[in-house]
Amino acid sequence: MATDPYDKVADTLHDTLDDTVGGLTRRSRTLIVWEVVIVLGISFGRSALYSILSIIDKLTQPTALSQQTTSLNTSVTPDRPWLDLAYQLYYFVLPIAETLLVLYLLTLAYGHARRLIGFDLRRPLSDLAKGVGICAAVGIPGIGFYLLAREMGINTTVAPANLTSVWWTIPVLLGSAAMSGISEEVVMLGYLLARLRALGLNPAWAIVISSVIRGSYHLYQGFGGFLGNLVMGVVFALLYLRWKRVMPLVIAHTLIDAFAFVGYSLLAPHIPWL
Repeated sequence: MATDPYDKVADTLHDTLDDTVGGLTRRSRTLIVWEVVIVLGISFGRSALYSILSIIDKLTQPTALSQQTTSLNTSVTPDRPWLDLAYQLYYFVLPIAETLLVLYLLTLAYGHARRLIGFDLRRPLSDLAKGVGICAAVGIPGIGFYLLAREMGINTTVAPANLTSVWWTIPVLLGSAAMSGISEEVVMLGYLLARLRALGLNPAWAIVISSVIRGSYHLYQGFGGFLGNLVMGVVFALLYLRWKRVMPLVIAHTLIDAFAFVGYSLLAPHIPWL
């Protein structure tokens, strides 16, 4: 069987990444460390710090954590749908910018970012099948864990969709799910694991760092959100390192969020315990 030229290019890129390990000058290592700090500082590291402050705020409220509600995808100007739509589209700008930034930095470092991390459409059927499987394997137990965490009093009630009901509500929720899936997986898996690998960090520690950060920027939901996303981060990182493709994880994350956002929007009025 002939080798796919795409596989040859991807393998060459990973070989190039491996060749840099141990061959960096002290200045180069310092620059990579600062690069990672800056990227996290303007993306999910910043979100993690905000979430830590948010959970401190919630824990110091007179109301128990389990009695509080965390609202996502909230309308800004519900009385003016056209302006509210503009606000919701504006919220897509930062995730797009974060994704483009790390792809640019990886391209500067290795020559071809999307092939390096497998963020492309070269294997649509395989990526889709894997993404759907991961969504079911992670998403269904995730719902049960969320309900358990809320009953244990360690999580808030999460309301994933709180937009006014207009013609653009579902498209915006689907767009929000896609932006979360793309930005989180490209930054936290594709970018971060590549740069930690270039620094020579043990893969196990790289997975721990990526997963703890992922869990931390979900702390605003409660400790259940932290633990659930920590486990999800470990699973996603292991699969990414095995497949060397971020696209199945992007699809899985997008589907999980899409079911949460759109499903909640459609079902919440009819199911009180949600």
